Amino acid sequence: MMFETAATPEAAIDRLDRLYRAAREALRGDLQRFFETGQAPTLEERARYRYPLLRVTHEPYLSPMVKSQRGYAKFAVSGIHQTSVTQPAEFRAYLLDQLTPLVAEYGARIETGISHQEIPYPYALEGGDELGRGTVTASDLARHFPTPLLSLVGDEIADGTFDLVEGEPRPLALFDAVRTDYSLRRLVHYTGTDWRCFQSWILLTNYHRYVDQFVRAGLAEIAAGTAEALVTPGGVRIDRAGLDGDAVERVMSAPWHRYQMPAYHLVRPGGQGVTLVNIGVGPSNAKTVTDHLAVLRPHCWLMVGHCGGLRQTQVIGDYVLAHAYLRQDGILDELVPPDIPIPALAEVQVALQQAAAAVTGEVGEQLKRRLRTGTVVTQDDRNWELRWTQERRRINLSRAIAVDMESGTIAAQGYRLRVPYGTLLCVSDKPLHGEIKLPGAANAFYERAVSEHLKIGLAALDKLKEAGASIHSRKLRSFDEPPFR
Repeated sequence: MMFETAATPEAAIDRLDRLYRAAREALRGDLQRFFETGQAPTLEERARYRYPLLRVTHEPYLSPMVKSQRGYAKFAVSGIHQTSVTQPAEFRAYLLDQLTPLVAEYGARIETGISHQEIPYPYALEGGDELGRGTVTASDLARHFPTPLLSLVGDEIADGTFDLVEGEPRPLALFDAVRTDYSLRRLVHYTGTDWRCFQSWILLTNYHRYVDQFVRAGLAEIAAGTAEALVTPGGVRIDRAGLDGDAVERVMSAPWHRYQMPAYHLVRPGGQGVTLVNIGVGPSNAKTVTDHLAVLRPHCWLMVGHCGGLRQTQVIGDYVLAHAYLRQDGILDELVPPDIPIPALAEVQVALQQAAAAVTGEVGEQLKRRLRTGTVVTQDDRNWELRWTQERRRINLSRAIAVDMESGTIAAQGYRLRVPYGTLLCVSDKPLHGEIKLPGAANAFYERAVSEHLKIGLAALDKLKEAGASIHSRKLRSFDEPPFR
């Protein structure tokens, strides 16, 4: 395998892009020929369908280890680190953000080359309807072209279960090209939007009513010139030229119901806007979407949704700022056992509390009556109340103040996949105190509370942007972490 040393991070990314484009176009060209003539690629031709490889070397005798306080872009050990890369042009800002400090502070050497990983043919096709051409079937294509192999897709690096062979290069990033491409396609499938539309700041919710408010807030930002466009499921895109009296209706009538977890993107320059994903109800959806969002390396994801209040003093419409989680979701028990603590991230907690004060106009004791901090129980059973006699002791021991079905999963996924996380919930019912969610009361609550709650989430993300790189907490890094975040 031939490697070429790059003079700068920019030059390395430029070559990665050239290598990737050449491999993808070779694959696309041979696919087109196969569709038209039935001519299969030769072994020599198939050898061209490979992802580029990025290799970064730190030699301690040339530059000593740096004691950086940063939560990423640093070496835990010296030596060779490498990863395959997909879509380098789209990930250019992320790659520069990681590579630049490694060169400037550690004197790292950057090399680029060709990996052994083949590009599966579906990842070279954008239209999605290529299999409908003539008599060509999926089995025909699999006989002659690389296909997605689950044996090559995994989270061993993120989970710390990969085999480290002495003398072999170490991982450079949590996700390689095959894992990333797999998730990029899953995002399109689940959310109904192009993965390129996803922004660096993410809100996750469990109620569609938050989408209504997000759309209104987004269109207001476009009108004010603080955002470029709003992209919604089904490819609906509204920019300033498309604003009119029917804009809200057009967005809300988009085919979001066709997608399991529809996403809405308030686009700002440099991907610094906000994406809202309606993940629906339950820990399974929460894990699924965050598994795939993580490959985009967002700066933060926050859960803003509804919960059941567990304390008598709480009032419908109060807020819960999660400081800890009693995880009874069950879905991550093997990957992040429930006895592993999920720490609260100070920067995120402060941003959420400050945003709540700014939006509600309440401070001090007045804010404390509306915003309570404490433990949130995340259940995998929506009807957990039916076994209250079994749950009572555990909830009492945890001192929990709220219950939901997603927050603990989302926080554990952030911890596991190194994405800063936080939770601000709104009390929509009090199941232990006779205040259950009935249609009339629920509708009145929704009208009153959802708009304010969403504004707090958006304001918190704005505050986190001001904090910059400091939100990528060292709490999320293992002792033998890959250099890239």
